[in-house]
Amino acid sequence: MKFRVRKQALSAGLFLTLLASVLLLQACMNTVNGEDEKDGDEAALAIPVEASKVTSGDMAAFYTGTATLEADEQAVVVSQITGVVLKINAEEADFVKAGQVLAVVETDRYALEVERTNATLKRLQTEFQRKKELFAKQLVSTEDFERVSADFEAQKAAWELAKLELAYTSIKAPISGFISERMVRVGNLVTLHQPVFNITSYDPLLAVLHVPERELRVLEKGLQVSMAVDAWPGESFSGEVIRISPVVDTNTGTFRVTTRIDDHGNMLKPGLFGRVEILYDLHENVPVIPRNAVITEDELSHVFVIDEEGNARRRAIQLGFENNGLVEVADGLAQGETVVTAGKGSLSDGTRVEVVGKNPDTGA
Repeated sequence: MKFRVRKQALSAGLFLTLLASVLLLQACMNTVNGEDEKDGDEAALAIPVEASKVTSGDMAAFYTGTATLEADEQAVVVSQITGVVLKINAEEADFVKAGQVLAVVETDRYALEVERTNATLKRLQTEFQRKKELFAKQLVSTEDFERVSADFEAQKAAWELAKLELAYTSIKAPISGFISERMVRVGNLVTLHQPVFNITSYDPLLAVLHVPERELRVLEKGLQVSMAVDAWPGESFSGEVIRISPVVDTNTGTFRVTTRIDDHGNMLKPGLFGRVEILYDLHENVPVIPRNAVITEDELSHVFVIDEEGNARRRAIQLGFENNGLVEVADGLAQGETVVTAGKGSLSDGTRVEVVGKNPDTGA
């Protein structure tokens, strides 16, 4: 009987020990599972974003427009006499200097005219000298002397005119530049004031912009200019503003800005189309962020800044100049802070984030 009671007591004790062990094991498992779920929940709440550091740099302000290059000097060379072209000394694309002979028109007839007028002039000069001596001795009338004097002066003018027309048989360049068009050939008959050549000066070349009147306050003579033309991809040509019209066109609301473009390597030609940038202001060593970090709502701008705990904090900022995908922060950020550049649409103030993709230190 005693053995049976002892056996029942032993069985009851073993059962309680096993039950306690099971409960303790279950408690441990619940604890472990609870921590894992908590960690998983926290990981699930961290929204992946891309970010970039606030850096410092120089930000420039430009006015950008398009224009066609024009020659500052152009001349239409015309014949100043009538005659047959005997010789052509310049062809299209040739560079000529002012005063250089471009073509020669028949000279014989004009040379003979010079000789004829000169012979008559010498005869009248002799007669004038004789009449002058007689007039001094009061041996000829005043009317006779004045007639001879007038004939002499008129013949002198005729001789000078004949020499001038002989000189005109050599058609000369009025300016230095390139022959852009030749309109005559050897053997052609040219008439008075007939165009025979076009000369275009490439130094300098001008780009004329028609700028909206709102830019009148920021543009001025002497500002630096750069131009890129479609004909030379990757090339940039510098220059400056040389003239600003004081009048605004009432029909278009624009004013003329004339810029001089400097060529290098004889690459530019009149008529080339390109994009012109006028640098009118420069802010040095200012906070700069990527433009895609900025959210603009109701004309107000803000960004999400990642704090030390990894939370995104919404912050209002003031923007400055913008250029090449970067924007100046005039107020609201300091150099070294980290801003969200991608994934902003899923964020609210205080959201926990995880930076992926781009390196926030470099933005790359």
